[in-house]
Amino acid sequence: MKKSVFKLLALFAVSSVALVGCSNDDDSGDSNSSGFVANPADFKGDIKAGDNVTLDPSKTYYLTGKLQINEGGKLTIPAGTRIVANGGTSSFVAVAQGGQIFVNGTATAPVVFTSENRTPGAWGGVVLCGKAPINKATTASAEVSELTYGGTVANDNSGVIQYTRIEYAGAAYNSEKEFNGLSLFGVGSGTKIEYVQLHEGADDGIEFFGGTVNTKYIIANGNEDDQFDWTEGWNGSNEFWYSKASLGRGNRGIEADNNSNNHTLGPVSNPTITNMTLVGLGASYNGSENQAIKLRVGTKGKLENVVLAGWAKGIDIEHDATLAGIPNDLFIKNVQFVDVGTEASGKKSDGSSISVANAYNVQNNNGAGNGASTPTWAQGWTIGL
Repeated sequence: MKKSVFKLLALFAVSSVALVGCSNDDDSGDSNSSGFVANPADFKGDIKAGDNVTLDPSKTYYLTGKLQINEGGKLTIPAGTRIVANGGTSSFVAVAQGGQIFVNGTATAPVVFTSENRTPGAWGGVVLCGKAPINKATTASAEVSELTYGGTVANDNSGVIQYTRIEYAGAAYNSEKEFNGLSLFGVGSGTKIEYVQLHEGADDGIEFFGGTVNTKYIIANGNEDDQFDWTEGWNGSNEFWYSKASLGRGNRGIEADNNSNNHTLGPVSNPTITNMTLVGLGASYNGSENQAIKLRVGTKGKLENVVLAGWAKGIDIEHDATLAGIPNDLFIKNVQFVDVGTEASGKKSDGSSISVANAYNVQNNNGAGNGASTPTWAQGWTIGL
């Protein structure tokens, strides 16, 4: 009889501990199938191999430092989740090679990365590092996370980013090194990036550093440097890009490079972009880089159905290696100019001018879907347009 009582008491004690350990009432953090704890009040740390973390969309997560998803780790961010950062260059989200992020916003409940300090450069941004080819080297170190990127896996998969806003990013380490809203380093074609807005960042909206990733329905507006940027041998197929400059913010709609040290180095940047609208500040705006599209240092590319509205210059093509691609490997098919001062200009590597009239043809079209106006697919989940 006494032994039975002792057994019951022991069982009750163990059960009590188990109940406390499994309680869901602790708001200090969300722990999933791992040791990582996603603390909404202090959201940072390393998600490691085997960690599979899902955030709670009913909570706001305050990004207080670096959040890094390492190889074999996964982070899922459900629709409607808000992540708020204010830590300058110390606050950013980085996905290392082999890690994955799944940002699953919807048109009615986008995921938002933002800042309480609603000014450009308030925090870092989102950085993905994949294993797809680049031309800087076989692999390299990303300038804003120091993570390795590049390789030979063209279809590498870093996850999904859809119906997502990235606001007020672009914190600067120094005058030569700063975050973009979304930085894609050697990201592969297995990664899905659709319906993403890069809003009022301090550098570029989105930049591709090599890789093979494809994108659809991308908006970049009010970023202080270029709205779209590519370099280091990026090859991707893209549809429906829309950008809009803001007064006092923004230079070019697109700045496109291959490799600044060796203009012909392969893999050569050679994206395909269809259905695009780039809106500037007007042909008379006195900005030093009031250009819709700058193509230089050997990039190739095929662009089709393009509306350029409100620029001092529409198309600017520089350097012999870039010019050599016209018209077979570098051509803009069906471009419409609206309030553009100079349609196009060309410059050889020695600085002398050259006509680039055979790099494009003029044809009215709908660009990103609605001419120079905001496309209907952007309605409901974006801001500032």
